[in-house]
Amino acid sequence: MKRAFDLLVAVTALIVLAPLMVAVAIAVRLESPGPVLFRQQRAGKDEALFQVLKFRTMRPEAGNEQTTPVPQVDDFSSYVFDPLYGGKQYTRIGRLLRITSLDETPNLINVLRGEMSIVGPRPEVPELVEQYLPEYRRRHDVRPGMTGLAQISGRGSLTYEETMLYDLEYVDNHSVVGDLMILAKTIPAVLTRKGAQ
Repeated sequence: MKRAFDLLVAVTALIVLAPLMVAVAIAVRLESPGPVLFRQQRAGKDEALFQVLKFRTMRPEAGNEQTTPVPQVDDFSSYVFDPLYGGKQYTRIGRLLRITSLDETPNLINVLRGEMSIVGPRPEVPELVEQYLPEYRRRHDVRPGMTGLAQISGRGSLTYEETMLYDLEYVDNHSVVGDLMILAKTIPAVLTRKGAQ
């Protein structure tokens, strides 16, 4: 049922958002040279690696998220992603895409491929997964999602430990009905920029 839900939502969203995604792709390409799509290795279900797809948000001359060093985390209970992390490297359209989460709409292709789900823990870079506490590994018992419990509960304003707790709560209690509720709450969370970096 969850896979059927993912396919239905992904196909519908791609049809509805196609004109907007084309406009974003043109804007990204016109503002600066370089690829329209950004690809990066992420850890998926059972920590299997896959290439996540996003719209490029950073200047090609400044590198990108692929080459930005992953910070070493000494204390997950206090660690919060720096909202200025890479901020000077964003293009103008890139800043807007990050704030509105429109840079993540190509994730819908990952959903169609079966690498991601519509709802689930956000996919993480393997370098950070290697730093996980043992109990965090369970977040990879499900497919990573485009949105999730942590995203509607604070997004970037949460500590990494709080994000993990929300993710593990989702792993233990997820359902199609729960996914629908999270999806419904994602829209106002994005529109109000709740916890956006």
